[in-house]
Formats: sequence, C-alpha cells, structure tokens
Amino acid sequence: MLSLVLILLACIYFPGVIVKVKAFFSGRKGPGILQPWSDIFRLLKKGSVYSTSSSFIFQIGASVYFSTVVIAALFVPFQETTALVSFNGDFVLFAYLLGLGRFLIILSALDVSSGFEGMGANREAFYSMLIEPAFFILLGALAMFTGYTSFHDIFASLHYHNYFSGIIAIIAGYVLANITLVETSRLPVDDPLTHLELTMVHEVMVLDHSGFDLGIIKTANNLKFVLFSSLSANCFIPQSLDLSLRIAIFLVLQVFFAGGIGWLESFRARNKMAMNAQYILSVSAIAMILIFVVIIIKNRI
Repeated sequence: MLSLVLILLACIYFPGVIVKVKAFFSGRKGPGILQPWSDIFRLLKKGSVYSTSSSFIFQIGASVYFSTVVIAALFVPFQETTALVSFNGDFVLFAYLLGLGRFLIILSALDVSSGFEGMGANREAFYSMLIEPAFFILLGALAMFTGYTSFHDIFASLHYHNYFSGIIAIIAGYVLANITLVETSRLPVDDPLTHLELTMVHEVMVLDHSGFDLGIIKTANNLKFVLFSSLSANCFIPQSLDLSLRIAIFLVLQVFFAGGIGWLESFRARNKMAMNAQYILSVSAIAMILIFVVIIIKNRI
C-alpha cells in the first residue's frame, strides 16, 4: 500500500514540475504545479465524441489503456515493502499489461481510418517492439544477480554491499530511466508539445480522442511515467537508511527526475526519426552489457 501511495503522490506533482522547469528555462513564469491536473479534470467533465466511421474498439480503447496502467501500478513495490500484487515473475505480467493497453490504443488509432493516426500507431508499435527486450534483459540480469524473480524480492535484495552491487544498481537505474523516455514518448524519441503530425508519435495517435477519453489517456500517461521512474528510484536508494528517510529520498528523486526531463526538453533537440531505432537499441545494448557483467560476477561461465 505504501508504494501505491507514493506513486499517486508523485503523480500529482510530477507533470507540473516538468512544465515549471521548462517555463523557467524559457524565461517565463509558467503555470502552477497543479495546472496539468486542472486541465485533465476539465477534460473529465466533458463528454466524448466518436466518429461515425469508428467501431466499439475506439470507444473502449482509452478505458482499457487507463485500466491496464492502473493495474500495473499495483505491481510496483517500494524496496522491502510489498506491493499490493506480488508473485514470482510478476514483472512479466507488468510488462504485458502495459503492452495490452498499448495494443488497444494502437488499434483505436487505426480504427478511425486516419492516415496521420495510422502513422503514429506504426511508430508506437515499432518503438515498443525495440524497447521491450531492454526491459526483459534488465530484469533478467537483476533476477540473476539477486536470485529472485519478483519486483519486491529483487529490489528488497538489491543492497549496496560492495562496488559490484552499486554499479549494477546505477546501470539498472540508468536503463530504466531511458526505458521511461521511450515508453512515455518523451525526448529524444518524441516531443509531446509538437503539433507537426509528420514528426509526432503518441500525440498524433490520440488526435480523435476528446473529453473524458482524452482525460483518462493523459492521466494514464502521467501514471505510467511515475511507474517507471519509481522502478528507477528503487535502484538508487540504499536499504540501510530509515524508512522515513528513504521515502523522502524517493520523493526528492522524483522531483529531480521530473526536473531533468524538463531540462532535457528545454535544451535537447529530438532525434531524427531514422536515429530513434539506433538510440533505442543502444539501451538494449547497455542492458546486455549488464547481464554479461552479472554472469561474470556470478561465475556462470
């Protein structure tokens, strides 16, 4: 329960911190921290409009996407505190719950017969296919290193006993941070503020969504961001500290991560479309290096 409370708490200020940091670096005052949620609540009060050329797939796509992200949040632990749902191999179901939601939102984009949305759906499916191996290779390396196959046991056993465990935790956190950028369609893969359809990925997929459906899609995106950033934060927090101090460090890390995203989107240009595949595969390559390091440490060869 503690992990879910922390995720929801971080989700409240996470998008606002990003917007605030971007406004600061552009020389503007910017909106308040809670302005993104104010916009979402305004959307949730409105009705949704459906195209006559769409089917029931489009009508349920947003709800399924939101539901899968919410259920996936139940799998994320906070170090030694057990998540609401935990069992051996739970990270596999976690990944495929998110995959199911992504599949439905891709089908929704294709269902409206829009060339632009179909283009975005194609890119989303391609990038997801490339980044999925990085996640499983990383979790496989951590499972081999700790001897456990569930999120809770992996992070509860990932101590800083020596230099090897510290290096592995840092690399794992770095890989998870990059997975977060790809999974949530952020720079350098996608710019969430662009309005040029030819360069959009996620935003062009939801052009036909409106009102309540668009509101829950934006909510799911914010929650999905915090899910992966929480997994990354679990790699950096030492287990030896008091629980209250670890909670404080977790929240501070979320602020720094959100600030880092805001800084990145203020100064870094997005990759060319042809370079995105190379960038994503480099994340998988780093994960492969990690698993070879673990194999050597564990004397598996």
